[in-house]
Amino acid sequence: MNAAPPFITAASLAHPGTRHAFFTRDGGVSGGVYASLNGGTGSRDDPENVRENRNGMAAALGVSSERFLVPFQVHSADAIVVRAPWQGERPRCDGIVTNTPGLALGVTGADCGMLLFSDAKARVIGAAHAGWKGALNGVLEATLLQMEKLSARRADIAVALGPMIGGKSYEVGPEFVARFIGADPDYTRFFTQSDRAGHAYFDLPAFIAMRAEEANVGRFEDLALDTYADESRFFSYRRMTHRGEVDYGRLISAIVID
Repeated sequence: MNAAPPFITAASLAHPGTRHAFFTRDGGVSGGVYASLNGGTGSRDDPENVRENRNGMAAALGVSSERFLVPFQVHSADAIVVRAPWQGERPRCDGIVTNTPGLALGVTGADCGMLLFSDAKARVIGAAHAGWKGALNGVLEATLLQMEKLSARRADIAVALGPMIGGKSYEVGPEFVARFIGADPDYTRFFTQSDRAGHAYFDLPAFIAMRAEEANVGRFEDLALDTYADESRFFSYRRMTHRGEVDYGRLISAIVID
């Protein structure tokens, strides 16, 4: 890989001394359904291709590959503080935070929400993977709590939501709807009826935005980029399943402080 892969940035995270990237699927070495910047170690892509892709992302953020940290995501509401590169196996969690300069914190996604956090005053950053389970069970809030342990203040924290499946692309069944409404009847507002009986479209980005607002973060920004609808730039698990493809690539979003 010669040139650094392209990426998208969020205005809310444009702070001096902080670099971040919402990487697209472009600029890597993988082929086939993984073309081309597949960052998913859990995919069936050639591990050497994934390693080279991740090395390129690390270089784009100005860090070495061993300081480009992505946890073993398990759709949980667990978040941890990270102070050094991984030693041995990656931690199983879905939120990571740090105030250590030169550690790039990343999460993967291919429809799930990828959230990047920054308190420019306290110089504390975070990253979280928020699928519907994590969003419902509180991964955003857990990540904020870990940032507060490092002296971040919610009023100073900016949160940016990267590419993920849009509300008009995410059709769900009646059991899914019942689970959310059972948690809070007010969650009905995040569902709109689809053409299929008993099914609805779920606006997960709006749900995540609501959780951020209720958590009293200083600023929330949704890049409003639909992974399912934009095949040229993004991988999508749901698009893969609808097409009956064998596997799918994973996007990575990451943030680092100098």
